[in-house]
Amino acid sequence: MNTSGVADREGVALSERLLAVDRVSLAYRTRDRVVRATHDVSFDVYGADRFVLLGPSGCGKSTLLKAIAGFIEPVSGTITIDGERVRGPGADRVVVFQEFDQLAPWKKVVENVAFPLRVARGCSRAEAKERALHYLDKVGLAGFAEAYPHTLSGGMKQRVAIARALSMQPRVLLMDEPFAALDALTRRKMQEELLQLWEDSRFTLLFVTHSIEEALVVGNRILLLSPHPGRVRAELNSHQFSLRDFGGGNGQQDFQRSVARIHRLLFDTDLPAQRERHA
Repeated sequence: MNTSGVADREGVALSERLLAVDRVSLAYRTRDRVVRATHDVSFDVYGADRFVLLGPSGCGKSTLLKAIAGFIEPVSGTITIDGERVRGPGADRVVVFQEFDQLAPWKKVVENVAFPLRVARGCSRAEAKERALHYLDKVGLAGFAEAYPHTLSGGMKQRVAIARALSMQPRVLLMDEPFAALDALTRRKMQEELLQLWEDSRFTLLFVTHSIEEALVVGNRILLLSPHPGRVRAELNSHQFSLRDFGGGNGQQDFQRSVARIHRLLFDTDLPAQRERHA
């Protein structure tokens, strides 16, 4: 695989390869049988990438994210971070899930963010609280630091989960359809906030979604996975798009053409799998 840098939305070179997924096949067991989730999937993620796994429900993208997080061992193939093989969960990879109930209900918001800093990073109580407040401020929730999770909306809970994840300063932030359960307006707002956080910190993001539109605006690179079992259909660059195009900006026609083209790549089984460099 290519280990050279790639370019971000502004054309600035990204760092060298950080995450490498090499010919990974995954399976999971149900009550009746073993199900193949992905087959022979390969891709690279670079430092400061916003890399999106896109595909229909059941294509194995969430299972693949769990394998990268270290929760599932591949049937075959390898996953490496900085050249070191992933053999289990680690603080270098933090996951934000779709579910809103990721927070301990008996802990205040600031305590929810600070707790993993103390356990996984060994921060003192004061240092953990200071860092937690910093990241809560980043997501606009400093005023809710002393609130309990049950008093927050779904979108606010997701912002707390994002603040907690970013406070750990992981090598890769893994997000598994984090906005899928939100209403359309809140989802749009969360996408804006995530991109602004990325502009501020340039963290490395691996984002799972089944929304083509969301993939185009959140990601600068997109890997398309076929319906079950997930195989690589195409790899595209999407750095030319922004939320303005999604909402009716000057690039809306190009955006809609790309949406239609990606839909064909995902579902037209007569098209050959391909690695492309534009959307």
